[in-house]
Amino acid sequence: QVQLVESGGGLVQPGGSLRLSCAASGSIRSIGAMDWYRQAPGNQRDLVARITNNGVTNYADSVQGRFTISRDNGKNTVYLQMNSLKPEDTAVYYCRADIRTGRFSTPSAYWGQGTQVTVSS
Repeated sequence: QVQLVESGGGLVQPGGSLRLSCAASGSIRSIGAMDWYRQAPGNQRDLVARITNNGVTNYADSVQGRFTISRDNGKNTVYLQMNSLKPEDTAVYYCRADIRTGRFSTPSAYWGQGTQVTVSS
């Protein structure tokens, strides 16, 4: 009943930029932290950036200063602006969110389906 849909991935040259979006829809009471993860072939899924429901952010060291996470609470959407992209940023990017679906429910983690980002010349 809750769906997260990512968009904005694609192929970009080194040094280029992309903006990912992830929109949550369905039976949503409230959304807590929202995250972006990424997973390259043969690797584990790693946290890239997190933003709390009141806007506090943190980033993996590898993207600090190049990526910016933001959210629009009115649209239940989280964004990831990626600048100065490097070949090692190539991965499938997933969004994750802590979502409450009922007045007295505890938050559950929901994941998007992933969007491919490829950085190559």
